[in-house]
Amino acid sequence: MDSLIKLFVCFYVFLFTSLLFAEINGVEGSDKNHRLYGFRPTKLFVFGDSYADTGNIKKSLSSSWKFPYGITFPGKPAGRFSDGRVATDFLAKFVGIKSPIPYFWKNYAGKKRLQHGMNFAYGGTGVFNTQAPLPNMTTQIDFFQNILTAGDIYNIPSNLISSVALVSVAGNDYSTFISQNRPASDFPAFIKQVVDQTEVNLRRLHALGVEKVAVPLLQPLGCLPGITFASSFQRCNETQNALVRLHNSLLQQAVIKLNNEIKKSTFIILDLYNAFLTVFNNKGANPGVSSEYNCGSVDEKGVKKYMICDDPKSAFFWDGSHPTEEGWRSVYSVLHQSLTASFMKA
Repeated sequence: MDSLIKLFVCFYVFLFTSLLFAEINGVEGSDKNHRLYGFRPTKLFVFGDSYADTGNIKKSLSSSWKFPYGITFPGKPAGRFSDGRVATDFLAKFVGIKSPIPYFWKNYAGKKRLQHGMNFAYGGTGVFNTQAPLPNMTTQIDFFQNILTAGDIYNIPSNLISSVALVSVAGNDYSTFISQNRPASDFPAFIKQVVDQTEVNLRRLHALGVEKVAVPLLQPLGCLPGITFASSFQRCNETQNALVRLHNSLLQQAVIKLNNEIKKSTFIILDLYNAFLTVFNNKGANPGVSSEYNCGSVDEKGVKKYMICDDPKSAFFWDGSHPTEEGWRSVYSVLHQSLTASFMKA
C-alpha cells in the first residue's frame, strides 16, 4: 500500500509540474529567426517588472494569479500581467528560443529546460525598492550572479556568448516616488538616479558575460488607462509624458556611452515609447477595464467588479497599466525592423 501511495504522489508531482511548465511557457521560438542575426542566441535572461514577469510574483501578492488574467493564454491565470503573453514571450519568439523559466520555478524544471535561460523579473519592482516587497533589479542580478557562480546550470563563459538579456524598467520607481508625496521639483533629479542605477545594472550584466542586452525605453506613462480615465480615456497626460521623455533621453545617452566604451553594439534600445504611440495612432488605445476597479476585483460578496472585453484582441490595454497579448504583439510588430537591424550589428 505504501509503495502505491508513493507511486501516486510521484505521478501527481510529475503531472503538476508538467502542466505548470505548459502554462508558464510562452511563444515558441523559431529556428528561422536565428538566421537573421550576426550571432545565434540560445538563451534569454530577463530582469525587471510586470511587463516581463511570467510567473515569479507570489499568488498572495498579485491579481495576475486571479481570473480573468490568462484567459487567452494559457486559458487560466498563470502569473502574467495580461490576458496572455507578455514582452518576454515576444522577445523570446523574436530571437528564436522558448520563453525562459521563471526563477521562482527553477527547482521544478529539468536542467535541459533551463538551458533556454531564466526569467528573474518580479511584477511591481523597480531599479530601487518600490511599494512591492519583492527583489529589486540589483537583487535580481544578484540571483543571476549566484547561479552563474554555482556553475551547476550554466558554464561561464561558453554559455553566455550566445545569450541575450532583457532589462525592463516600466515605471514602478516613479509611481513609488509619487506615492511618497515628494515635491515635483525633485522629479528630474530622481529620474537621473534611476537612469544612473540602470547604467550600473547594464554594466554588471555585460561584465558577467551577457552578449546582447535589450533595454526598453519607458512607455508613455501619461497614456496609460490609469491616467487617462480622468479624461474618459480621451487625452494623455503630457506633463507625465514630458518626464518620461527626460528618462528616455538620459537612458539613450547612457546606452550610447556604454556601446562607445566597449566598442561593440552590446546594448540595444527598444523604443517602447514610439512603438506604443504608433499602435495607438493605428488601432487606438482601448482599455479593457473600468476606472474604478482592477482586473480580478470582487466585492465583499465575491461579485465581480470589473469589465472584460468580449474579444481582448480588440483592445490594446488589458488593465490600468498592462497591454493585452494583442497589444504586445502589435508593439513587437512595430519594433521588428529595428530589432533585426540591431541584432545584426557586431
